[in-house]
Amino acid sequence: MTHATQLVYLAFGAATYQREAVFSIVSALTHAHECKRIEPFSIRVFTDDPSFFDKLPVQICAIDPSWAGPHRYHFRIKHMVLKETLQNCEKAVLIDTDTFFRESPAALFNRVAPGKLLCNAIGRPLSEASPLPAEMLARLEQAKLPLTTLRQTNSGVIGLMQSDQSLLERSIAWMDELRPMAPELYTLEELCLALAAHGRMELNACTDVIHHYWSRKAQFRAKVEAWFNKHHMAPISQEAMQDTLLLNDRLPRPPQPYRSWQKLVTRLIPSERRQFSRELLYGCHNHPNEFDRACASAWWDKAVINAQERLGRPLTAGEIQLWLNDPVLKMLAGNHYQALHSHILARFAAN
Repeated sequence: MTHATQLVYLAFGAATYQREAVFSIVSALTHAHECKRIEPFSIRVFTDDPSFFDKLPVQICAIDPSWAGPHRYHFRIKHMVLKETLQNCEKAVLIDTDTFFRESPAALFNRVAPGKLLCNAIGRPLSEASPLPAEMLARLEQAKLPLTTLRQTNSGVIGLMQSDQSLLERSIAWMDELRPMAPELYTLEELCLALAAHGRMELNACTDVIHHYWSRKAQFRAKVEAWFNKHHMAPISQEAMQDTLLLNDRLPRPPQPYRSWQKLVTRLIPSERRQFSRELLYGCHNHPNEFDRACASAWWDKAVINAQERLGRPLTAGEIQLWLNDPVLKMLAGNHYQALHSHILARFAAN
């Protein structure tokens, strides 16, 4: 059944995004189930791989390749998907895949109203963001859209009434015009959303309802992957839905007293690899939450990446062996050491 209110997902490409979408949908259903008073809503998924969603109560829709527009800009598809959805419903909220719900979707739907644009977060003035090309700045000045009066809009969530869908037409037009001026600008889609809303729509945020893990993505993806591996055969079983509540927005690090003690003891390690060892130990804590424990390899991978960034070059196989064989690191890692050692060596072998 299609309802007047719809939750919308766009999931295409790598399996990681599809699995993220499955988890986000189940988190929405879990919180909706706990909320006894919520207006009926449908969930629509635009995807290139429907098999990921065949066990969920969702409507599957195809992605029209033309939605990427004249410049093949894949973020443009988001706005086209929402525009397509609003042809047949009164209210729609588009959610990025790298999200999960903190509370009922009702809290989102209640913030979608005429003249209001629901976005994930409202940021700083765009004048404080990364510099834009001179050609683009001149175009915005011509349109009387100075960056000092525009606010960043995080589009991990976009919610609109059908009566306000002209906002999407404006944002799409801005993307088509500005994309050639800044083909490498990652936040162009969000900039165009802000341009389209300026002076016409009231901005409304929802970080209290939705956690959008655009930062520290590796750790949160590890949690989601662990949940998916455990529950993909029955994603809306009672156990699966209860387990969604165990995935929180906190980074799974050792408690502060442990970190302080480890910082003190690792002063015995030579300075050039001291921080590397400390970061490896983030993945060596026995968290009571199974999904926090699943982040161990993400911490270990990040420790290697950070070490190489500090050095300004890749670590050699000989260096990584030396660094991992440090007796202080072995002692502090304890029964996690063998898994840590095997994971990092396998990572180097694969590269």
